[in-house]
Amino acid sequence: MALFAVEDLSFRYPGASRDALNHVTLEVRAGELMTLCGQSGCGKTTLLRHLKPVLAPHGVRSGRVLLDGVPVDEVPEREQVARIGFVMQNPDAQVVTDKVWHELAFGLENLGCDERTMRVRVAEMASYFGIQNWFRKDVRDLSGGQRQLLNLASVMALQPDVLILDEPTSQLDPIAASDFLATVRKINRELGTTVIITEHRLEDVYASSDVVAVMEEGRLALAGTPREVGERLRAEGSALVGALPAPLRICYGVRDARAGGCPGGGPSGDAAGAGAGDASVVPAGGRDAWGADDPAGPAPLTVREGRAWLAGEVAAHPPAVRALPDGAALDEDGHPAAAELEGVWFRYDRDAPDVLRGTTLRVPEESLFAVVGGNGTGKSTMLRVLCGTLRPYRGTVRVLGKPLGAWRRGELFRGGVAMLPQDPQNLMVKKTVRADLEEMLDDHGLSAAQREAAVAQAAATADVGALLDAHPLDLSGGELQRAALAKVLLCEPRLLLLDEPTKGLDAAFKAKLARVLRDLAASGVTVLMVSHDVEFCAAHADAVALFFDGGVAAANTPRRFFASNSFYTTAANRMSRGVFANAVTDEDVIALCTQK
Repeated sequence: MALFAVEDLSFRYPGASRDALNHVTLEVRAGELMTLCGQSGCGKTTLLRHLKPVLAPHGVRSGRVLLDGVPVDEVPEREQVARIGFVMQNPDAQVVTDKVWHELAFGLENLGCDERTMRVRVAEMASYFGIQNWFRKDVRDLSGGQRQLLNLASVMALQPDVLILDEPTSQLDPIAASDFLATVRKINRELGTTVIITEHRLEDVYASSDVVAVMEEGRLALAGTPREVGERLRAEGSALVGALPAPLRICYGVRDARAGGCPGGGPSGDAAGAGAGDASVVPAGGRDAWGADDPAGPAPLTVREGRAWLAGEVAAHPPAVRALPDGAALDEDGHPAAAELEGVWFRYDRDAPDVLRGTTLRVPEESLFAVVGGNGTGKSTMLRVLCGTLRPYRGTVRVLGKPLGAWRRGELFRGGVAMLPQDPQNLMVKKTVRADLEEMLDDHGLSAAQREAAVAQAAATADVGALLDAHPLDLSGGELQRAALAKVLLCEPRLLLLDEPTKGLDAAFKAKLARVLRDLAASGVTVLMVSHDVEFCAAHADAVALFFDGGVAAANTPRRFFASNSFYTTAANRMSRGVFANAVTDEDVIALCTQK
């Protein structure tokens, strides 16, 4: 019997024109690690919330969800809390107390555990998750990665049978995200806890999954082993191929290039289709599973497998060139600056430690400039200083050629600077997306027709035209991010500040976002974005800077920057290092493999 069984589940939000879930039938067996993926708005979060009734959204539902054969709605609430653990996307959304140790004990107290049991469970969780060194800290002093790890530890203190995670790494830097997902895999392997996780960044979870389930427009489109799902998506030419781990994407790209550009290994795509859903597909797994029956070799899932595959590929098809030119170094003085910080120091409270520590940064006009770095290093604070919502106590800030203090109140934001914050919900204050967008056009002196055209244009750019009449709180994380982007674009800024703009976005819209940002830069807009998405930065930025300890540790062009790093780099670079030089994107590796 399945631990969870979803039987013909359909659901529609109030006032929605279509079902968010459309006759979904799915089984999750005890001990499995299932990854649920799909484009933004496909119903992933809605489905997960139906697995824990206290989080189920309001609306019209048919079908049922069973837990060990019992309708989950009929399971006593105390048993639901104890058996079904849920970790949300936003680390701050789940924290309810002030101290770390209070947070670890909170759920146990609510279940009425005795003091001895609580002490043992809290001590065990603190030790297992490595929380001892910050056990008595205030929660507000933790980084985003630490808060999310605390949420996970607090849930696991209840000893749940199933752990449900909804985009848990969306706000974490690459290293913290990798560590967090490694802990999730450890919980699954060592404790036997069933794990159901949704992720847009699949690099660290896809290969470890027993089952990958793909959702599309509210329905379950596909489920199988990682390799089965990858081959089927490739055969169908799905946009989700762009979300697969880099080793898979590179392998598929090389095979398609060698076959003349046709997915599926030949003109008709038969090679991929033949193995997409039958027993001949090699299952995900250990050393024996990789490199088995397929005469072409199964596609690699991990960087380790990718390195082995690439070595074999290079041996079979020796490339004429093994290195890409690293290009010119970053020219920091070649263009006028749209934004400058020089020796900037900032702290939130008089007695608090400095967040910005002599920060110096120069962002050239009409460029797409990316800043990467760990959680808590000061990146978001730097953006808020640039837009004037925070005032440093030392240093110089220049925006669009003028000292920040020379801008008159409100003038800076009238066609000057606009910022998309890390939490887009902070921007959405109306009852519909349309009303939120129209708010940005107040006092512009536009006619009704002009306002409607401007809203329609922004909605089309951000791909939220179908969501204009939806309530912002009913949107998925990715949809909300796109709606907030549309609202910001209506400001028509000359300096656009973006804090984690790709958070929650699927691969298809990331590609569209890249085109939008490049078009903005070409039209004279300067884009400064803080991002944990190193693949996006490597592929599309003009320059990349590493933020560390309240300042800029290094800045260079993407190829020079990522080719010299070991951890803050792309999976394509880690996979090809030692075989190719200066390859930092999938396209770089594919081009070197298939050059004539």
